[in-house]
Amino acid sequence: MPRVFFITGTSTGFGNHLVQEVLDRGDIAVATARKPESLSFKNTSDKNFLAVKLDATKKADIDAAFKSAVDKFKRVDVVVNNAGYGLSGVFEELTEQQYRTQMEVNFFGLIEVTKKALEVMREQKPSGGVIQQVTSIGGQRGVPTFSIYCASKWAVEGFTEALSHELKPEWNIKLTCVEPGGFRTDWAGRSMAFPEKRHPAYDHIDAKANMNKRNGTQAGDPPKGAKAMYEFAIMKDPPLRVVIGTDAYKAIMGKIKDYGELYPKYEKLSNSTDVDGYKAPS
Repeated sequence: MPRVFFITGTSTGFGNHLVQEVLDRGDIAVATARKPESLSFKNTSDKNFLAVKLDATKKADIDAAFKSAVDKFKRVDVVVNNAGYGLSGVFEELTEQQYRTQMEVNFFGLIEVTKKALEVMREQKPSGGVIQQVTSIGGQRGVPTFSIYCASKWAVEGFTEALSHELKPEWNIKLTCVEPGGFRTDWAGRSMAFPEKRHPAYDHIDAKANMNKRNGTQAGDPPKGAKAMYEFAIMKDPPLRVVIGTDAYKAIMGKIKDYGELYPKYEKLSNSTDVDGYKAPS
C-alpha cells in the first residue's frame, strides 16, 4: 500500500523536493503551504496528491489540513515538519518581534503540528507512523549570527527527545530529528530574515554580507537531501537523530569529540555535589 506523506512548507526547498520524491516513488503526498494554489508538481493525480493551505502558526489551519488529508486518504503515515525559516544577525541587532516570530514559526508551530499528528497516528487503524522534525546541525551546535535560529532548533531537539520517551511502544509512532547542513535552497537566500539595522559595536560581523557570499556555494544538493529524508522515513526503525550533508556529519562528529574531552576534564568536581551517603537507585 502506498504511504501517505503529510509535508509542511512545500513551496520551496526540502519540502518541495520531498513532495516530488514521494510522488516519484509511488506514494501519496499531502503538500501544505500558505498559498497551496501556487504549488506545482509532476505526475500528480486525484489519487496521489492533495494541496492544502496551512500556516503552521494557526491551529485552525493545522486541524483543517489534517482533516482534509484523512478525509481523502483515510490515514497519515509520515508527517514531515519542514516549515520554517532562518533568521541571521548578531543577537543585539535583533528585535524582540524578530526572535518571537522565529520561535513561533520554527518551534511553536512545529509542536502544534506534532500534537495533531500524534492524535491522528494513535487513533488510526492500524496505529502508527513516522514524524520527521527538520531541525538543523544548528540544533546541535551554536553558530554565530544564528543565536535565535539555533535556539529554535535546540528547542525542537529537546522537545522531540523528551517526547520520544512518553510514547507507548504499541502506538508504533517513531520520531526523527533530521539535521541538515548547508544546502543550496532558498533558505540562505530570499527566505532569510535579517536585522533591520546594524549595531555599531559589531562592526566585525556583517551577517547579511556573509550569507550573500555563502548562498549558492553550499555542499548540499536539495534533491539528494530529499531522497535521504525519504529513505529515513520508510525505515522500519528510523533513528531519533540523523544528520544529512558532509558538512553536518563533520560538525556533529567534532561536537561529539569536544563533549568527550570537556566533561571528563571536570569529572571530580561534577561528581562532588551529592548528599553524603547517597546511593543512586539501581
